[in-house]
Amino acid sequence: MLDDFFTRALVAGIGVALVAGPFGCFIVWRRMAYFGDTLSHAALLGVALSLLLEVNMVLAVFVVSIGLALLLMVLRRNETLSSDALLGLLSHSALAIGLVCLAFLTFVRIDLMGLLFGDILAVSKSDLGVIYTGGALVLAALCAIWRPLFAGTVSPELAEAEGMRPERANLVFMVLMAGVIAIAMKIVGILLITALLIIPAATARRFSSGPEVMALWAAGIGVVSVVGGLFGSLKFDTPSGPSIVVAALMIFILSVLPLYRKSYS
Repeated sequence: MLDDFFTRALVAGIGVALVAGPFGCFIVWRRMAYFGDTLSHAALLGVALSLLLEVNMVLAVFVVSIGLALLLMVLRRNETLSSDALLGLLSHSALAIGLVCLAFLTFVRIDLMGLLFGDILAVSKSDLGVIYTGGALVLAALCAIWRPLFAGTVSPELAEAEGMRPERANLVFMVLMAGVIAIAMKIVGILLITALLIIPAATARRFSSGPEVMALWAAGIGVVSVVGGLFGSLKFDTPSGPSIVVAALMIFILSVLPLYRKSYS
């Protein structure tokens, strides 16, 4: 069954959506969309280093993303620049350095469009193993830090007063986000990873009565987006990664239409 490339693409996309949903909720709650963009842009630099050093691509992207997250934490202590300015600087710098490094690798044939916008139809059985094994590990780690991380999201001072150590939870969350970026890169591409994280979570807010429920809704909406996007890609012969994001956007638009109808009625 998994010998069929479309079936592998479906299984891989569903695995990424299940992981991205809960992480996307924290990105929405913490207003960290630009942070997700920064880590995803750093993935291109990780790809370049993996080709240059001949190491595993997922591992290289993971290490570079962690390095960038730690650099951001250090630079944030210097109050001369705001957080959004730092994120903008690091995001575009990492993307530019990655593109320049790839330009020097003339001895390697690189599918730049696949890196930027995803190539889910080229997922292999070994990629499925990475997605589901890595996804299970990061979800287990997220469950372990859920309480202090959520408490720190609501009120860092209160979480600190109760001895939850929110700063440590934040650091672990950044490391886990690097893992999610590395896992999702091949599915929707470097430029669209943040969309798969944010759009299902933003949609899930309309139907959720609590944080855990919202995480489940986000994962489910992500799965529907992947399935709808892939079948739409197959029917209309459109790029698979962007089609998944468009499907997620359509679900979001359908979810907010009743709000606009009420406001104008």
